Amino acid sequence: MQLIAQGAEAKLIRAGNTLVKDRVPKSYRLKEIDEKLRKFRTRREAKVLKALEKIGFPAPRLVRTDESAWIEMEFLEGPVLKDVLEKKDAIPLCREIGRSVALLHNQDIIHGDLTTSNMILKDSVHFVDFGLSFFSKRVEDKAVDLHLFRQALESRHYRIWQECFDAFLEEYKAHARGAEDVLRRFLDVELRGRNKAKY
Repeated sequence: MQLIAQGAEAKLIRAGNTLVKDRVPKSYRLKEIDEKLRKFRTRREAKVLKALEKIGFPAPRLVRTDESAWIEMEFLEGPVLKDVLEKKDAIPLCREIGRSVALLHNQDIIHGDLTTSNMILKDSVHFVDFGLSFFSKRVEDKAVDLHLFRQALESRHYRIWQECFDAFLEEYKAHARGAEDVLRRFLDVELRGRNKAKY
């Protein structure tokens, strides 16, 4: 057992070929509320991982879960994409990400934290950390996913972000159902973000 990361929400513990995500109690919350919230988020994440496995999506395979607080999933070996994107041929990788996000959204799954920090490069780009993921048919939620990815690219990969995002969008438009509506809403979300930044 090896602790490989500890964030605000959970500890990540490697156990051989699997990874245990253990949601830690929060002392600042009422105990009953904390337990209910951790159970809800754990159940939701497990449900998303099961749905992804059914469609062959590149993400960790769920091994088992204790709905009280933890999930055991496949450990994905490989570099985090944020560390290698600019050392690789970034455009094809971003096209691949665009196709994958379209597949997610076609299943009405919102990742909730689309960044290159939450992607592992194996034979293909694998998505990880579905702790903020949820099911939604709302165009707004899908547009916000795109907005978050655009922000992450510009922040972390500022030298190449525009061509990367253009490649991503080209594939997303080609493969996502209702892409035109999502992209129209995406422009609205971007505008709201710029207006908020002025104040």
